Amino acid sequence: MGVLTDKTNVADITKSKGNGKSNGYDASIVDVQDFFDNVVLGYNKGAEDGLAADVNTARSIVPAGTGALRDFSYIAPEIPEFDSSMCVGCMTCVVECPDTAILAKVAEEKVLAEEIGQIENSKEADFMQAQFATTNKFHKVPAKKGKEPGYFGIFIDPTKCKGCAECVEVCEDLGYDALKMIEKEDTTVPIYQKSINFFRKLPPTPKDFVNDRVAMDMMLSEQSMLFVGGAGSCAGCGEATVIRMWLAALGYVYGQENIGIVASTGCNTVYGSTYPYNPYLVPWTNSLFENGPADAIGIRLRWDQMGWQDKQLWVMGGDGAMLDIGFQSLSRLLATDLNIKVLVLDTQVYSNTGGQSSTATFTGQETKMSQFGKGIQGRQESRKEIGRIAMMHPSTYVAQTVAAIPNHFYKSILEAASFDGPAVVNTYTTCQPEHGVGDDASRRQAKLAVESRAFPVFTYDPRKGDTIRKRLSLQGNPAQKADWYTVPKTDETIDFLTFARTEGRFAKQFDKDGNPRESLLAAQADRLANWHMLQEMAGLR
Repeated sequence: MGVLTDKTNVADITKSKGNGKSNGYDASIVDVQDFFDNVVLGYNKGAEDGLAADVNTARSIVPAGTGALRDFSYIAPEIPEFDSSMCVGCMTCVVECPDTAILAKVAEEKVLAEEIGQIENSKEADFMQAQFATTNKFHKVPAKKGKEPGYFGIFIDPTKCKGCAECVEVCEDLGYDALKMIEKEDTTVPIYQKSINFFRKLPPTPKDFVNDRVAMDMMLSEQSMLFVGGAGSCAGCGEATVIRMWLAALGYVYGQENIGIVASTGCNTVYGSTYPYNPYLVPWTNSLFENGPADAIGIRLRWDQMGWQDKQLWVMGGDGAMLDIGFQSLSRLLATDLNIKVLVLDTQVYSNTGGQSSTATFTGQETKMSQFGKGIQGRQESRKEIGRIAMMHPSTYVAQTVAAIPNHFYKSILEAASFDGPAVVNTYTTCQPEHGVGDDASRRQAKLAVESRAFPVFTYDPRKGDTIRKRLSLQGNPAQKADWYTVPKTDETIDFLTFARTEGRFAKQFDKDGNPRESLLAAQADRLANWHMLQEMAGLR
């Protein structure tokens, strides 16, 4: 994954560890290097119209990890700049980045000094040195314990960054201010490219610096990097962050060779397979919009016949695919007791086809097919709660979570993965164009969705007992026993109206004086009723 030149060996990117195969694609099926030489380079040079038809295209095969070769450096006029003096090594920017554009590594002092010493240009050497912070977590605490201290480095890949500034937003929100957006100059992308190459040249983060009890540390491990970027998703896409974090957890615990994905048609399959770029380092297949779960049932049965019972098989799809047209297929899966997991990317709209309403759409929300007008003011129906419905299926693990609360998210994914049977993880995924929010807003809006009861988080684990009360946990929500959350420092009450005021999809529900209309008040009542139901089920009401 170095400089993108004619001599780049794509096999180095996609080759699986230890088996000589390329992430599920045997060499007899697709020659990865040939694909790179004859297809990817042509696309990168803008010569795709003159390429000959090939067998890989005919079979709808795109080798793993080719997204690493896609260049987005021309898209945004700005890029994050790292100030190592303000960094505490929290890893939040790395975790929340939707495009694998910010990477982190810990290097021991001797190793770092040796590598920087090999750089002849003093300005370049100073730039590389400035990417490393002396943090309590990785340097001072180990030193006090008599261990080898490490320097924590943050690097921005200019070919993957789309300039969404979500990393800056989260860093500022946490009060660290270690990142800011700067305008690109003629020298910016070249030096950033040299720095990311320097990052890749460094040895992996030593295991002593990766704390298994700290979920955020997983992305310091190379085995967690199963989404290489290069996906054609919108800048700041909430879905992409969820997918990266989901695969990071599975890769870290189960390993690259033990994961397979069945993807239902939607945004995820479009930006994940913009030929010839594939951002995944695990095998995946795209089924029809409505039958991803049914496809997965067949794969699971075949895998079990082959003795692959321990391999993770996940179905991924949007709220339209899972709550609407594919709901029957999902329900059938949950009744099978098969070891299949489901990740729902809940945007509350059909994002892929222009933002039509789905049964996950909030009351009062304006979408295509539920426009705001004199007669009908946005969507009138109540939102379908897939989490509550999934709980009613026999022996099914269920979680509702957000990427904005990483510990809860990782806990939900890994508990679902370890559950012996079907599991559903429903995740809130901000869609910038359809929700009417800025490119940097995914994390902020997902966090606010939880605080406002728009999207409460919970876990439902049948292993915890034989009653709903024992199985259901509302940990992760603020003020679990109250109707609404009140911010301690300001005494501001956060309700659904607070959330709605921040998003364009509800803008017409407020008059010129900022007063909410009846449809939005109905939405607020619906969200509170849903919260009351969860409280009662969890024994808190």
